[in-house]
Amino acid sequence: MDKSFFNDRYYSNLLFILFIAFCIIFMGIGLRDPWPADEPRFVEAAKEMVDSGRWFFPLRGGELYPDKPPIFMWSIALLYKLTGNLSATFLIPNAIAGLITLLCVFDLAAKLWNVNTARNASMLLLIAPQFVIQAKAAQIDAMVACWITVTMYGLVRHFFVKPNMRWYLFSWVCMALGILTKGVGFLPLLIFVPLLFLHFVKKEQFAAPINFKLWFGPLTMLGTLMLWLLPVLYFAASKDNPDFTAYRDNILLQQTAQRYANPTGHLKPWYYFIVSVVPLLWFPLYLFLFSKKSWVEIKASPLLQTLLVWVVCVVIFFSISPGKRGVYILPALPMLALAMAAIISQTRVASWVNKVLTGFAAIFALVFITATIMSLIGSSKLTKQLGDELLPFAALFALAAATWIAALWRYKLQLTLPRFGAALAVTWLLYGSLGYVLMNPTRTPAKQIMATVKERIGAEGELGLTLLKEQFLLFSTIPMTHFSYLSSHPEQYRNAWLWMNEKDNRYILTQARDKGVVCFDLNKGVLIGNAHRRDWILLDKSTMTSECQAPKEVKRYYTPQLHFYDNL
Repeated sequence: MDKSFFNDRYYSNLLFILFIAFCIIFMGIGLRDPWPADEPRFVEAAKEMVDSGRWFFPLRGGELYPDKPPIFMWSIALLYKLTGNLSATFLIPNAIAGLITLLCVFDLAAKLWNVNTARNASMLLLIAPQFVIQAKAAQIDAMVACWITVTMYGLVRHFFVKPNMRWYLFSWVCMALGILTKGVGFLPLLIFVPLLFLHFVKKEQFAAPINFKLWFGPLTMLGTLMLWLLPVLYFAASKDNPDFTAYRDNILLQQTAQRYANPTGHLKPWYYFIVSVVPLLWFPLYLFLFSKKSWVEIKASPLLQTLLVWVVCVVIFFSISPGKRGVYILPALPMLALAMAAIISQTRVASWVNKVLTGFAAIFALVFITATIMSLIGSSKLTKQLGDELLPFAALFALAAATWIAALWRYKLQLTLPRFGAALAVTWLLYGSLGYVLMNPTRTPAKQIMATVKERIGAEGELGLTLLKEQFLLFSTIPMTHFSYLSSHPEQYRNAWLWMNEKDNRYILTQARDKGVVCFDLNKGVLIGNAHRRDWILLDKSTMTSECQAPKEVKRYYTPQLHFYDNL
């Protein structure tokens, strides 16, 4: 890094980093709605917690939602309860989690090395695209990454800075909270792979001794988990409601071990993260490993070995499972930034790395120039993604292109990490402001579909939904009935047929093409619109078959309350 640009005072550097991070991450909050795939699901569950008063178990359309533990949804629900406004607050929990993650990385680097390394670590983390993308989203992964980073902070501080049992035990509490956010919150346990190897094989000594007291940590974690798990087991055993039993079994088994070992979606080859995720979303952190000096530093440092082996263990852990999404390996990124900062603070950034950064800046400028031209000529490739009104997007792309061109011109084609990061920060600000406003209509087609459905069924009509998408619940301003998201497609249609047969003026919103359809003729449905790469149709009495096999179990969930736009 260019040391002349900064001083070495702890608080001035920390406040500067947090200010930049706050501007980048918080820009755009309140300017957009929840975007699929995951955001509407968590926001809807959080809203139903507040509306129903049932906070302990997440609900989705009145049905228990067993895919994830409740902590992330609690955070959104709490802000909604305090403010009464979802649209202005649903992005805040992850934004705060991003700042906490950044703070942990900065403080830990300062304690392990110095302020210069702390500054470098924070800037590297902010430059890595995956970190900012998730901190600006309402997906669950940024928060679980935060809990994991706080856990790693406590463990690394205990073993490598100064023994502190309070921090050690607190790290295990945070690990439990990470598990209660998403099952993979236990990932910090993998740090004991390099720690125990270094201790017993390499005879390395750490600041804290390896002894029986370490077992207090797992006990603390289990005690924290029991605060949530015991009530779940109690309700499942005592309530005369099979939904609670299904919730217990799903969240403890299917959403953990079964989903890891035998997933049904997002199937990718073992090398997916290495080839498709790390090169772009972790850029440029991995570049510093392509240096002999870096490996000299790593070989001489048990701490760097521990951090990097843990990062590799996390990537391997997710690579083993057939089901993969790019966000899964996000928790490893903060510790990688920490290790890379320590290396470049000792060895300095090689000149070829700056050339790579300059090359990427030129590519960004070219990409945005091309996007500007395609917007001006109305390219069909863009209209499919962004809609028919492309002139405002041309302005957005032109501003982004100008940012990168100005950086290249100002620094005479010699971009360093701070200069590259500054141009990237401006790009993020454009995306979070003008980009949010322009993209929101194209990312929320369910809003228009629900408005069209409301007009078609009239004031007396009742609406049912099969093949549930949470965004339809979230953006609906009319009551809705669905027939269990967890039921098979044929079972949902059988329950929908039974529901429609009971009363006139009832309609079903469903996908236009579904191989699991029974009891209805989808060809007679009225096309309502396209959303989430699928056509959606409205079914009335004329689409029902004369007879339909009775469902194995009658299931229907009614949501009488108005939804998202009550709070605008």
